[in-house]
Amino acid sequence: MKRKHKRLLFVVVGMAALGIAAGLIVSAFDENLVFFFSPTELQGKALNPDQRIRIGGLVEEGSLAKETDGVTFRFRVTDLTTAQTVNYKGLLPDLFREGQGVVAEGKMRTDGVFEAEEVLAKHDENYMPREVADALKKSGQWKGQIEAGQ
Repeated sequence: MKRKHKRLLFVVVGMAALGIAAGLIVSAFDENLVFFFSPTELQGKALNPDQRIRIGGLVEEGSLAKETDGVTFRFRVTDLTTAQTVNYKGLLPDLFREGQGVVAEGKMRTDGVFEAEEVLAKHDENYMPREVADALKKSGQWKGQIEAGQ
């Protein structure tokens, strides 16, 4: 085999190895991706009960309720078109309030209630997650003056 052919073979084998490694990395990420849905987008979707998803919107006014154990909360997330009931067991973030932006990560139960494992609230008075703002804009309910994600 000529020196040129050996070099070419080395390059081809190296590129194939990189392609296989990239494929494995992408497949590993694909299994762990968490998608974001607004309550309107979530309606009518057939979700696997084991599938982790994110739901985002505004905490509906008057919907926050604390259970007697003191650490279980029930509230509704809305995009001002549709609302989704969320259960969460744990401590809510300090900035969590009704009427404020929120993203909850968890799983949809078979009874249609979203069981959150993590709840994230906006970090200051000018921030709303980009996905929440986009969902509100898409539904025609956006009234904010500040661009999302700033």
